[in-house]
Amino acid sequence: MITDALGRSFDTDTLRRRVISLVPSLTETLFDLGAGETVVGITDFCLFPPDLKLPLVGGTKNPSIEAIRKLKPDLVHMNLEENLERHAREIEQFAPVFVSEPKTVSDVAALIATLGALHSTPQAAARLVRELDETRTDKAPGFSFACAIWKQPWMWAGGDTYVSGLIEDSGGRNVFASDRRYPTLDLAQAIARKPDIVFLPDEPYVFTVEEAKEVSSAGARRVVGPFPGHLVTWHGSRTIQGLRFVHEAVRIAFEERE
Repeated sequence: MITDALGRSFDTDTLRRRVISLVPSLTETLFDLGAGETVVGITDFCLFPPDLKLPLVGGTKNPSIEAIRKLKPDLVHMNLEENLERHAREIEQFAPVFVSEPKTVSDVAALIATLGALHSTPQAAARLVRELDETRTDKAPGFSFACAIWKQPWMWAGGDTYVSGLIEDSGGRNVFASDRRYPTLDLAQAIARKPDIVFLPDEPYVFTVEEAKEVSSAGARRVVGPFPGHLVTWHGSRTIQGLRFVHEAVRIAFEERE
């Protein structure tokens, strides 16, 4: 038996032949685990693996419950951060829902192992966890950071978020570590906390080169971005790519200022 983020138990001996993923990063992870053939429905935002030809059931925040019902799933993947509780309650009327909420890279490693047990692919899961662990050993020199996730108003990744956990695992110290969730603070106030690096991912807000110039003009020491946001916001097998990206981006950022 294994448990999800809500402490609910799931039998690992149950065959799950029809799975719907309402979490784009987990869709990719299921395929990387070799369980892709069981996936029968995905969201409009499931971009990886590329060129998926599967039924779409709507967005992460506005899925079509009826479309999900018609696909007759025997398991639906959801996430506390990305999906809404009211949708989970509706889906649970006709299918089991597995809820995840990784906040750190260690949480991701545990989740991958859990998914391997849940979907009968433990060897593939062990391989991914080993690769993740090996990637974690390549840490950047200690640095402080802030990661913007929205503008108008400016919002930042707090210390209890996956984004923060990923960058911290790479050697960083979040200047918003004591803030929960996504605090609102204008740009000048954020720069006053003196982060060595300000990260500007292109999701959920689509930061551009113009915003990068704005952040630099506000006095930021170094700016990384804009860059593909899924590298720091998607958990699962993409965490491996995310760690590698952060390591390299930090290295380049410090070299450019030397």
